[in-house]
Amino acid sequence: MNRRMQAVALSAAIMAIGLGPLAAQTYPVKTVTLVTHSSPGGGSDVFLRELAKYLAPELGVDVVVDNVSGGSGAKAMAHMAAQPADGSVFYATTPTFIYTSLLSKPEKTYKDLEPLVNVFEDPEVIYTAASSPVQTIEDAIKGAKEQRVSWGAANPNSLERQALEQLKKVAGVDVGIVSYEGGGDMMLNVLNGTLQIGVGEIQEIRSQLDSGEVRLVASLGDERLANYPDVPTAKESGYDVSVRKFRGLAGPKGLPADVIAIWEKAIPALLENPEYKKAYSEASLLPDFVPHAEYGPFIDTFAAETESYLKEAGITEQ
Repeated sequence: MNRRMQAVALSAAIMAIGLGPLAAQTYPVKTVTLVTHSSPGGGSDVFLRELAKYLAPELGVDVVVDNVSGGSGAKAMAHMAAQPADGSVFYATTPTFIYTSLLSKPEKTYKDLEPLVNVFEDPEVIYTAASSPVQTIEDAIKGAKEQRVSWGAANPNSLERQALEQLKKVAGVDVGIVSYEGGGDMMLNVLNGTLQIGVGEIQEIRSQLDSGEVRLVASLGDERLANYPDVPTAKESGYDVSVRKFRGLAGPKGLPADVIAIWEKAIPALLENPEYKKAYSEASLLPDFVPHAEYGPFIDTFAAETESYLKEAGITEQ
């Protein structure tokens, strides 16, 4: 049984017990703050704000989102490391906080935080403005070879940046990659034609996608997206590029066992909440619950693989 199937089975078991709000009387604080390095409208910002709607009644607390942007997560990690480990504040984990830790040597790194649980896998997509002549990856490659264009990634140190660097390499094209502090800022430059293509997640481009302002060019996973079956993967298009983006939570070091236990019950229950399931399914998020005991080792493995990639690619020193 794979991790996603295990998550679904665990969620179903919890719901079958008939648990309602899990911690209305026992959660140790009245307000939980969810921190992201993303600017408003970016992937992590959208993830946390949607999660907060359903998390608040589940935990029986107020939930607020705090955008601590700057340094591709460096500022947010330093902020998080200084917070109390009492269940009051958590950080939205994505590959970015690992890339930033490995590439920019910030004051605090992912090692200074305690992974709590993972929630989703968030497939990456390549998209362009609806008015763009680009219909396929091949169009983008051809255009980049024939004229001066730029591609966009949401953060300087990110999985999105890695995906575009890999695409450049396998396609044999020299193209500028412009990075931003969030997907919202990048979107503006895709729409105005400054960027030929951008890389992001469905949830952060969904409003523009639904309104017909942008269109998908390809997905960057191993399989096509269920909601967009006509959009090919990069691999299907002849470019061996595939990445996996996780979305979870981390807190300051030393999280109490009772807080961890509450979250390990709350997240699977939320993933089975019909209203939330509808919302995250429409955003093409894939439930991928990883409990606390497994999430730390998962992060360490991902970091080791990322560090190896960065060295092999010549981005960092051997």
